[in-house]
Amino acid sequence: MRIDDVGNVNITHQMDSVKPSAVTPTKSKLARTFTKVLHLRTATGVCPVDGVQKVKLQEKFKEEKHEPKNTDSQPLSVDENDEEFQKRVAFEALIARLFASIASVKASYAQLQYTQCPYDSEGIQAADELVVSELKNLSELKQCYVKKMFDPSPESTMLLAEIQEQKSVAKTYEIMGKKLESQSKLKDSEITYLREKLEESNKQNRLLGKRLNQSGQLSMLDNIHQSRLSPSHFVTVLRYATKSIRSFVRLMIDEMKAADWDLDAAATSIQPGVVYWKPDHKCFAFESFVCKKMFDGFHLPNFGLQKKPLAVKTNQQMLFFGRFLELKSVKAKEYLFQKPSSVFAEFCRVKYLQLVHPQMESSFFGNLSQRSLVKSSQFSDSTFFVSFAEMAKWVYLLHCLSFSFEPEGSIFQVGKGRRFSDIYMEVVADEAFLASDTTAQESDPGVAFTIVPGFKIGKIIIQSQVYLAQVR
Repeated sequence: MRIDDVGNVNITHQMDSVKPSAVTPTKSKLARTFTKVLHLRTATGVCPVDGVQKVKLQEKFKEEKHEPKNTDSQPLSVDENDEEFQKRVAFEALIARLFASIASVKASYAQLQYTQCPYDSEGIQAADELVVSELKNLSELKQCYVKKMFDPSPESTMLLAEIQEQKSVAKTYEIMGKKLESQSKLKDSEITYLREKLEESNKQNRLLGKRLNQSGQLSMLDNIHQSRLSPSHFVTVLRYATKSIRSFVRLMIDEMKAADWDLDAAATSIQPGVVYWKPDHKCFAFESFVCKKMFDGFHLPNFGLQKKPLAVKTNQQMLFFGRFLELKSVKAKEYLFQKPSSVFAEFCRVKYLQLVHPQMESSFFGNLSQRSLVKSSQFSDSTFFVSFAEMAKWVYLLHCLSFSFEPEGSIFQVGKGRRFSDIYMEVVADEAFLASDTTAQESDPGVAFTIVPGFKIGKIIIQSQVYLAQVR
């Protein structure tokens, strides 16, 4: 055993190997004490790194007690009252107390850190007193070592030190657990705050969008020239088309309610097996139905209504752009009464008959007179038909503008069950994202159905509007 000047302890001990026959079979009281210490470590399930050296040292003393050798490698008997042996055991007890005190300092310091955030003045004072007390204890241990004041009952001291050390380690782990739990709660509050900010930003965006629409965004379409067409013009018309579709859907749903329709059954027949995040989200199913009918044939010139081929491509672009300029600033109702034989009038006639089923019209109005007028290329001035015609106008204008580009625009739908992609899709209800963050699901919600199709103008992708949900 060597002790340097600063109080650090270095223990060097080497033993020669002995034969099994040389081991003394009896166990002394001290050996049984060491065995209890080892059993205590096993029972607690905790073996700190700080205690490894101590256990090994105890094992060495145990072996040394039973396996002493003389210079001739012959076994010797050991006297438990041997002064050198008692000093070593007492020193081992001091080391055990040292490790226990260090563990207490760690636990007290951890408690001090924990009480600083959130700030707890009383807790800080109590933890500070514990740290100071344990540091004083370490100082006392140093004085005991310097003055060679060893414990008279080393066996019980080692057991008590071991118990104290395990309690301190357990306390440290408990404080760490509380700190992690506090950090978790802080993160949860931050997530809640950010969600509220996101919802507030979305509301602001919707409000700004309404203001832009009310301020007459069509002004950007005034004095427009074909050579200056850009995807932003197409996006502007698409916004008005989407707005007019939703306005017509609201009117249609009001008529369904007045006619005592089962809206849940109607939505299920349109989009079966969809689990909606909110009951009022079923209106998106009706929007998808209207969009599907209105945009059917969008990729074909004149929606495929005219069988004869058009002129060469350059003249075709000029033709469609001319139709766009002619219709964009006129009310749909006025245009239909002025030009009942126009391409747009034919478009309205075909789409109305496809979209409005005879049973639907009969339940809404009690007769099919409006349908009969449309079939005979005459048009009604009812609120329902005027709303339909305004919606048809914007879809038709979007089609004309699409074929005014070189190359012409294209349309795409997103298949049911596809994974969400923010490149090609825009979500109409954010509940799907919020639910996937807060609930444990086997998989993220996929595309239940497309509401408004997406478009591609040159290299520009205009996202489709989709509804995400779990599909049964």
